[in-house]
Amino acid sequence: MTSRPEDLALPLPPLSAAPGAIDPGAIDPAGLVPGLRIRLGPLRLRVARRPLATGLGLLAALLVVGVAALGTGDFQVSPADVLRTLAGHGTGTTDFVVNDLRLPRLALGTVVGAALGLSGAVFQSLARNPLGSPDLIGFETGAATGALLQILVLGGGPFAVALGAVGGGFATALVVYLLAYRRGVQGYRLIVVGIAAGALLSSVNAYLMTEASIDEAQAAAVWLTGSLNGRGWEQFAPAAAAVGLLLPAVLLMGRHLRLMESGDDSAKALGVPVERSRALLVVCAVLLAAVATASAGPVSFVALAAPQLARRLSGAAGVSLLPSALMGAVLLCAADLAAQRVLAPVQLPVGIMTAAIGGLYLVWLLSHEWRSGRR
Repeated sequence: MTSRPEDLALPLPPLSAAPGAIDPGAIDPAGLVPGLRIRLGPLRLRVARRPLATGLGLLAALLVVGVAALGTGDFQVSPADVLRTLAGHGTGTTDFVVNDLRLPRLALGTVVGAALGLSGAVFQSLARNPLGSPDLIGFETGAATGALLQILVLGGGPFAVALGAVGGGFATALVVYLLAYRRGVQGYRLIVVGIAAGALLSSVNAYLMTEASIDEAQAAAVWLTGSLNGRGWEQFAPAAAAVGLLLPAVLLMGRHLRLMESGDDSAKALGVPVERSRALLVVCAVLLAAVATASAGPVSFVALAAPQLARRLSGAAGVSLLPSALMGAVLLCAADLAAQRVLAPVQLPVGIMTAAIGGLYLVWLLSHEWRSGRR
């Protein structure tokens, strides 16, 4: 039995769909392209069902972790009282504990984790390698170098330290990009050059620490560990503003990023300006990593693990941007909660917890990639 061409055609969404509405007619009845098509003015987005469910699940997990973080501590607050306080109906005591003491830390952890997860997703997609993470290819180390120069050499304040971290990360990325460029940037070359640059900058950081006074070296060592201790709304506001600007920019370029995963030649054949798109994506990803480093110090392994965990949960063929950002926020907030409570009343820096967990994850990832390569 033969089929006519019109029998195989998929129904198109009606042109009269209201902007911003989810069109039920856009759901593919044949299951070939499962998901929803959403029109936002001139933009048309297609959201697959499993990544959408993964994102909603990660939002729920972030809510659970957030309520637990806001309610646990020396002064316990029940989950119902936490939600009541967040809604503006708490007592004076719970309002002070939840909104003034704990909420700024949780909010900053969410923003920093999302920035690291999204930055790692972009770099891993561009490198087409799960090891293409800003903390492994030297960009976070460069941001730390810029911050240490401000702390130990120039004696700058918090704002100068933040600018130094952003500038150091940006300068490192530029040097690595130029050294790795050879008729385009290949993922393997980017990772190798980045690891070499990170090793060189680590030695620079160690030299700066040995030449500093004891008090300055101690303050710098605490910052280098990566911590949310003592952070408040003054650190959250600039980080949230930067992520709020960079997140939509990266998502808008997500289509080009996905096409470039299949190779530069294939992407060019489909009309993607490869080098320009790659440069813009690198700038956005470096700024995300540098802003996160400036806000909380160099927190390790979140940018490495979050995209891969999100990809496995969503079942996507490549890196998923928004689930990666949400996974990064969940990982960092959960690690910070564990860092506060595992050895209570002693509070560990969150960087120690992420490094311990991330080291185990890196060993598993390397062994998994090695076995996959052998097959």
